[in-house]
Amino acid sequence: MKFNFIEGEVLLIDKPFGWTSFDAVNSIRQTIKRAFNIKKIKVGHAGTLDPLATGLLIICTGKFTKQIESFQGLDKVYTGSMYIGATTPSFDKETEVNKTFDTSLVNRDILEQATKKFIGEIDQTPPVFSAVKVDGKRAFEYARKENDIKLKSRKITINNFKLLDYELPEINFLVECSKGTYIRSLVNDFGKVINNGAYMSGLRRTHIGDYSVSDAFQIEDLKTMIRNQAVEVN
Repeated sequence: MKFNFIEGEVLLIDKPFGWTSFDAVNSIRQTIKRAFNIKKIKVGHAGTLDPLATGLLIICTGKFTKQIESFQGLDKVYTGSMYIGATTPSFDKETEVNKTFDTSLVNRDILEQATKKFIGEIDQTPPVFSAVKVDGKRAFEYARKENDIKLKSRKITINNFKLLDYELPEINFLVECSKGTYIRSLVNDFGKVINNGAYMSGLRRTHIGDYSVSDAFQIEDLKTMIRNQAVEVN
């Protein structure tokens, strides 16, 4: 496979756990610049994936960065897990549990009925621990300093919300949704609907539109291919 990064490439990356989306973009950018001795090249991603999530990240280079917005508008598919019976301020494992709940009355029927309340167009408020901008700063910057902020809700669409198994307190799930959906908020709201609590304990993005993580590069493998191509060219 030969790349033309200046003319433009659409690269499918399987983002590792613990990496920010910017980490992935920056790693690819620096590898291209060093391998081909390029001083400047446009590289960007088409939709943020949280550091604690893994999975499909679309990275565009060169002239193809102009297509980023079209990729951002595509529907997404996620698989993940949630912990029933507790909440965290960040709605995931980034922060410590701040409240626990009795789950003795939670059963399969309650859980199944709750998923139906999220299908279709709904109002969703992003987590305060998110990259949403508030007065020029990211919301998580306020949240980490324990400053109170209120984020506006937005319209999103959930096309499918399916629970895959029921080994309480952990439940695995699948979500098909529109752009702008925060799965952490969905899980937190799900906990409220069952009169309990829930936080996201794992997340993986498997699809963006027709693009699948099964076709994605591991970052280190891609970087090796980039270096090898540079050697051949030189």
